[in-house]
Amino acid sequence: MNKKLSLVVPVYFEEEVISRFIFEVTEELNVLKSNYEIVFIDDGSTDKTVDIIKEHAKSNLNIKLIELSYNHGKQAALTAGITYASGDYLLYMDPDLQDPPKEISRFLIEINKGFDLVFGVRKEKKDSFINKIFSKIFWGVLRKFTGLQLPKGLAVMRIFNRKFASKFLEYQEQNRFIEGIFMHIGMKQSTIEIEQRERYAGTSKFNFKKKMELAFNAIFDFSELPLKLAVKLGLVFIGIGILVLLTIIVLKLYMIDFQSGWPSIIGALIIATGIQLFFIGIAALYIGKVYKESKARPLFSFKELTNLDQ
Repeated sequence: MNKKLSLVVPVYFEEEVISRFIFEVTEELNVLKSNYEIVFIDDGSTDKTVDIIKEHAKSNLNIKLIELSYNHGKQAALTAGITYASGDYLLYMDPDLQDPPKEISRFLIEINKGFDLVFGVRKEKKDSFINKIFSKIFWGVLRKFTGLQLPKGLAVMRIFNRKFASKFLEYQEQNRFIEGIFMHIGMKQSTIEIEQRERYAGTSKFNFKKKMELAFNAIFDFSELPLKLAVKLGLVFIGIGILVLLTIIVLKLYMIDFQSGWPSIIGALIIATGIQLFFIGIAALYIGKVYKESKARPLFSFKELTNLDQ
């Protein structure tokens, strides 16, 4: 039986590259004689991205589009795509063509070996020097502070089966870190090494600021480390305070006079207050995330579907 393949592709201001992406992907899928659909999820673009996709969708009903009602972020956009995709296999990729469509056949071969999820791993990241540094910092922070055993050189491109997709959709948290959820699901996983190309056109919208925001969200979602550090540092400062107090008592017993040290006292108070506020802030972030989850709002909302049922 020719199993159906769903490509899940979040897009955001991709008018320069989207037509080329559709051309290369459909060409590859036609060569493979695949039963396929391409599910685009527009995350609030205001350029011509949506218009271009709709134009292609008129002549190819396998091209489908979910228009989100506003910019939800890539994590929610991907969740929307997985929700509406109907394939036996779901292949997640970006439209920038850095992960080339010619690799699709290799992903299909690998997952048919009995795996539930296959990650793509880059042989070499084709990007500017500064972006390579930012990516190393991003993934380094994630591995260090979340404990997630993410593959090194992780690419966007990955494939998973319907069983894995169904399990993924059971995860309804608002604060979403897709890679963390994938690793938490577990099941039978594999990796394949892929050749990355230069971005076809445009610039990445996932800048360093967004990467670090995602990294810190992942830390708070998948780790209690900040709270544990707060407790440990609190104990350290209590210990230092006790030692200072004992030192002062001992010195006083030996009749050593101390001159007035108001500046040092005020400085110590300011530092102590700052430390308290910092750790209260950490606790507040966790409480805020709990509050957000308690509202149980929908993960995404859309304004229009193209070639998809409501």
